[in-house]
Amino acid sequence: MKKLTMHELGRMSRQEFAAKQKMPVVLVLDNLRSAFNVGSIFRTADAFAIQEIICCGITARPDHREVMKTALGAEQTVPWRYAPDTLTVLAALKSDRYRLYALEQTDDSLALQDFHPGPAPWAPMAFVFGNEVHGVSEACLPVLHACLEIPQFGTKHSFNVSVTAGILLWHLFIQKNKAS
Repeated sequence: MKKLTMHELGRMSRQEFAAKQKMPVVLVLDNLRSAFNVGSIFRTADAFAIQEIICCGITARPDHREVMKTALGAEQTVPWRYAPDTLTVLAALKSDRYRLYALEQTDDSLALQDFHPGPAPWAPMAFVFGNEVHGVSEACLPVLHACLEIPQFGTKHSFNVSVTAGILLWHLFIQKNKAS
C-alpha cells in the first residue's frame, strides 16, 4: 500500500469543475459565527460538487482570511453569494421550486437516515445550517418543508456545523448513487 500522489489522484482543474454537473443542492448558512466553519463547509461542498452556498447575515464570506485558510481554494470553485437576510433567500428559493430543509432539532425533526430525496432526477433542494450557538433562526422554521436531525448517542446535543454539513452531503451522495 502507498499513498497516491497529487498526479495519481487525477483532480480536475477549476475549469473542468465549473463545467461539471452539480448536485442540485444549495447550502444556506444562517448567521454562522465561525469563519473556520464556513471555510470547512466550502471545502466539503467542493468535494461533493454542490450547486451553491449562500452566506447570510453575519456569516463570513470567502474573502475572509479564516475562510480561505480552511477552504484551501474551494472558495474559488464553489459558487457562492451573500444575502443579508435568510428569510428573503428562502422565499426566493421556494418561489424557484426548491425544497427547503434545515438541519435542526425540533419536536418534528426527521432522522437523517429516514430522509430520502426520491428517485433521480432530484428536485432542487436547499439546506439551512444555523448559528453555532442559537441554531437555525426560529423565524425560518415555518417556511421549511422539514427539519432533519442527525441522531447522536453521547453527552453532547449537537455536532459542529461543519461536521453536520459533511454528514448531510455524504448522506445525499449515497442517496444519489442509489437513485442513479
